Amino acid sequence: MELIGEITAGRPLLVLAVKEEAQYLDTDLPVLLTGMGKVNAATALAAVLARGPLPSEVVNLGTAGALRPGFTGTHVVGTVIQHDLDGELLATLTGETYGAPITLPDGGDVVLATGDAFVSDEAARERLALRAALVDMEGYALATAAAHAGVPLRLVKHVSDEAGEGAARSWRESVAACARALAGWAEANTPYRA
Repeated sequence: MELIGEITAGRPLLVLAVKEEAQYLDTDLPVLLTGMGKVNAATALAAVLARGPLPSEVVNLGTAGALRPGFTGTHVVGTVIQHDLDGELLATLTGETYGAPITLPDGGDVVLATGDAFVSDEAARERLALRAALVDMEGYALATAAAHAGVPLRLVKHVSDEAGEGAARSWRESVAACARALAGWAEANTPYRA
């Protein structure tokens, strides 16, 4: 975890998983690099929000794999689900609901599936494509941490690859272009200067 800058009330906090995704940001807004995966994302964001002060919103900028052919570009997520938690089984065992979908205010109609597994095979991609258009490794965790702190969240994802075979290679090859697109989105869509 690395926090660059200082969180102040009334201004957004930009959250990204890794420095490769943040390399073209040109801002005086604080930037939190969480590391990859749900545990890193949740603990990093929860820790900085618990210390206070609270930002006006959390804006997660990141890359995502496309689960459907031809799905490209930058998208504001409307709903985020966990794809690697068997909520139905847990409900059967405990009678409690865990990992329900989270709907984000002001989001679009894009559904993002979050899980700690990097989706790199066709069978997994096809199964997930029935439920979501994009897949990442942090979104659901960040949405949960922000909701617990009472801070609004926007999930903004730029497609880096078509999830499936070759996705890891494609991510490495495309992350710089994705970082430029995310920086451009942030400049156009967040209050950037103090």
